Amino acid sequence: MSNTEQTLSIIKPDAVERNLVEKIKNIFVKNNLNIKDSKKLHLTKDEAAEFYKVHQSKPFYNDLCTYLSSGPIVVMILEGENAVMSYRKLMGATNPKDAEENTIRKLYGISIDKNSVHGSDSLDNASKEIRFFFKN
Repeated sequence: MSNTEQTLSIIKPDAVERNLVEKIKNIFVKNNLNIKDSKKLHLTKDEAAEFYKVHQSKPFYNDLCTYLSSGPIVVMILEGENAVMSYRKLMGATNPKDAEENTIRKLYGISIDKNSVHGSDSLDNASKEIRFFFKN
C-alpha cells in the first residue's frame, strides 16, 4: 500500500537570488518528489507574518518574517511516498553546519536563517501551508 503525501516546499530568497531554483528542483525529482504545482512570488511582511504565525512567540519571529519577505520565493507542492519526512530528510538540519552531507541545506545553505529552503514539518501543517499558497 502506497503512502503518497503532499508537502509544501519554499525555496527562500537567498537561494532564488543565487539562481539555485533549478538545481534544487532537480534534487526533488531525483529523490522521487514530484512537483505538482509551483509559483514564484514575493510576500509582503504581513503575509510572511501570517505564514509563520506558528512561530510568533519565538525570538527569531520578526527576523524570519523580514527575511522571507525580502525577495522572491518559489513555493511548490511536492508529492511522493511519505513526502513530508522524505523532504525533511532531504532538506537537512536547520543549521547548514549541522546538516548531513548532500542535503539541500548542506549544499546551499548560508546560515541558520538563510538556509535556502522551508518544508512542512507534519502532514497537518503541510495541508495548512499548501492552502496558504494554493488557495484553489
